[in-house]
Amino acid sequence: MKVLITGVAGFIGFHLAKRFLKEGIAVVGLDNLNDYYSVELKKDRLQQLPNQNFTFYKIDLANDRELEELFKKEDITHVINMAAQAGVRYSIENPKSYVQSNLVGFANLLECCRHYHIKHLIFASSSSVYGLNTKMPFSIHHNVDHPISLYAASKKANELMAHTYAYLYNLPCTGLRFFTVYGPWGRPDMALFLFTKAILEGKPIKVFNHGKMERDFTYIDDIVEGVYRLTHHVPRPNPDWNGANPDPGTSVAPYKIYNIGNNNPVQLLTFIETIEQALGKEAKKEFLPLQPGDVPKTYADIDDLIADVGFAPKTPLKTGINNFIAWYKDYYKV
Repeated sequence: MKVLITGVAGFIGFHLAKRFLKEGIAVVGLDNLNDYYSVELKKDRLQQLPNQNFTFYKIDLANDRELEELFKKEDITHVINMAAQAGVRYSIENPKSYVQSNLVGFANLLECCRHYHIKHLIFASSSSVYGLNTKMPFSIHHNVDHPISLYAASKKANELMAHTYAYLYNLPCTGLRFFTVYGPWGRPDMALFLFTKAILEGKPIKVFNHGKMERDFTYIDDIVEGVYRLTHHVPRPNPDWNGANPDPGTSVAPYKIYNIGNNNPVQLLTFIETIEQALGKEAKKEFLPLQPGDVPKTYADIDDLIADVGFAPKTPLKTGINNFIAWYKDYYKV
């Protein structure tokens, strides 16, 4: 088994690489090291990965020629795609970068998976695909045709593109809808990072939707465990799938979607209180309306994840936040 992890210098990709290497599985890492956020942080993550069994390539998925060279050179068996232009709000300001990374890049990857007979493609989707859905908890069996940001639309497009390749070329594909991932080595554009930094510096934090947002915060170790188990769980066609009443989460092709979330929505103000307690310092709050592209609440139905691989995320919010803050203080020498 040799796993290609794209976006390996990113938050989730880095943690996944660490886990696979710890299990003695060879990892080929790919990242374009773009400057959407600190390149230094990305390089520091890579420094944490052992040299043994790990090979790194600085490649952009949108560069089909370089990507094909990598597949020719390395005997890859499994692909985990974590490379993407991330961020809901940034997709409103900078739509073209999402088209290049999330659509062109993903199409190039699918072509390589097809031609090099990859045994299983696992790819990151997002809870943002649920868009205007209000039925809770969000289920993979719900229709998700109403995204409200280009980021969400690009992730939904990835699911559709992967399904096509699963159907046409019998390429086993598993899509993972992640719910607000947080933890050590996290992204600087995410709420936990922004809030921690601002509170420590005595600056105000922006509290959107007047604090009435709810998120299914999911700790990084739980995400990694879910992905690791699902990598070894190759999807099979659903014999009960019916075109007259199509199930969006499964298919007649070797294709499956999963939610990976904590199955426990937390109000934004509770999240902030937990950070304040961990830091021993109160936040200055600036209450603002809901932003374009943001959904008021996310809540993951994880029944399929439990049924298929016997795993449910369970890290308590307080534990996860304490772990992040300990890392943050150590990394930034606070």
